[in-house]
Amino acid sequence: MCRVAGVNMRSFQVCTCGQPLQCNEYPTPKPTGTEVLLKVLAAGVCHSDLHLADGYFELGGGKRMSLEDRGMKLPVTLGHENVGEVVAIGPQAEGAKIGDRKLAHPWIGCGTCAVCRRGDENLCRAMKSLGVFSNGGYSDYLLLPHPRYLIDIGDLPVDRAAPLACSGVTTYGALKKVGPTLATDPVVIIGAGGLGLMCIAIHKAMGGKSAIVVDIDPKKREAAKAAGAELVFDGGTPDAAAQIVAATNGGAWAVIDLVGSSATARLGIDSLIKGGKYIIVGLYGGDITLSLPPFPMRAITIQGSYVGSLPEMRELIELVRRTGLPPVPVATRPLNDVNAVMSELRAGQIVGRVVLHPN
Repeated sequence: MCRVAGVNMRSFQVCTCGQPLQCNEYPTPKPTGTEVLLKVLAAGVCHSDLHLADGYFELGGGKRMSLEDRGMKLPVTLGHENVGEVVAIGPQAEGAKIGDRKLAHPWIGCGTCAVCRRGDENLCRAMKSLGVFSNGGYSDYLLLPHPRYLIDIGDLPVDRAAPLACSGVTTYGALKKVGPTLATDPVVIIGAGGLGLMCIAIHKAMGGKSAIVVDIDPKKREAAKAAGAELVFDGGTPDAAAQIVAATNGGAWAVIDLVGSSATARLGIDSLIKGGKYIIVGLYGGDITLSLPPFPMRAITIQGSYVGSLPEMRELIELVRRTGLPPVPVATRPLNDVNAVMSELRAGQIVGRVVLHPN
C-alpha cells in the first residue's frame, strides 16, 4: 500500500525559458511499482540551475545548445540537490522505509543500457536526472523511480548533506580523475564559488597535498584562503598562468576548471606542466582554438568530468562520515525565495551554498 502525506504540493517550475520559475500546484504523487515519495526537507540551489532556467548552454561563436533539444520537457521542476523524508512507497520498493531521511541521488539513467549496468548512470544517453529531465526538489515532494537512488546520510544535518548530491559528488568525481599526483603535487582549482569551496574541502579529505585556487572575485579568493587553499591567484591578471607555473615549479600536474569559460580553459591549459591534465567541470560556456602539435609534444590531457556516478555518491558519503562534513558556508532560505536566490546567484552575490526549505 501507498501512504501519502498531503493532497496537493507546490512545485517551482521552468515554464518558459528565460522567465522566473513559476509556482504551480499539483496533486501529491502516489508512488507505484518501485517508486518512492520523499517529503523534501532541503533543496540546494546550484549554478547549473541558471542554465536550466535559461534553457541553453553557450557554445561560443554565437552558438547555443538548447536543453529542450536535448530532451528537457517543460514545465519541469528544478532542484537536484535534495534530502527528504520517505513518506510513501510503491508495492515493489524493497528496502525503502517510511520515516527514513535520505539524500536523493539525482543523476539517474535509463538503468538498462550497458553504461548504466556498469555503474555509470551519469553517462547514460537517455538521462532522467532529477531537476533536469524529470521533476526535482524545488517542491514539497519529490518522486524517485527506485530505492537504489536513496542514499543513507545517517545523522548528517540535512542542510549540509543536500549539496553533496551535486557540488559534492561533482568535485569528488573530478578529483578522482587527478590520479596519484593528488597526494604528491598541488592541484589548481579554478573557481571559488560553492563548487570551489566544496572542492577544497573534499580535496583535503581525500588526502590531497595542497590546493591552489584561482578566481577573479577578491571576496571568493578570501573565502578560498579561509577554506584552506595554500595559494590564491587572480585569474583576471594577464600573467595568471605564469604565476601558477612559477608557484608549481614548472606547471601544474592537474587543473580542475569549475567555471568552464573560454578564458578559464585557456588559463588552465597554459598552466599545465608536460604530462599534466586539465579537467573541465564548469558549464559557463564558450569555445577555444588550440594548436594540435603541443598536445603530443607536451603530452597533456584534456578531460571532461560530468557530475558523479551512483557508486561515487556512496563513496563520497562514506568519506564524509569518516572525515566530517565539508566546511562550506551554507545559508538557508524558504522555498518561496527561490527566484530571489537564483537572481543573487546570477549576480555573483552568494558565497558558498544556499539551501531551500519548503516549510
